[in-house]
Amino acid sequence: MTTFAMFTSEGNTAVARLVEIAKAKGWDWPRTMSELYVLADSDAQLYGEATDTAVREAVYDACGFETDFYV
Repeated sequence: MTTFAMFTSEGNTAVARLVEIAKAKGWDWPRTMSELYVLADSDAQLYGEATDTAVREAVYDACGFETDFYV
């Protein structure tokens, strides 16, 4: 499994699922990033770092986005 710079394996698993969904549904980067914020807000203790730059960069790369990273 790809790691996404999350602090726990549970966090990496959750982000990996989000990446799978983003690819399957054809989400663009703004939508995918928005879902990272939803994940982070859902349980700050487990997923709070989902909006950290390192995590966002890993997700951006895993999804193969080529649009502007900073939206």
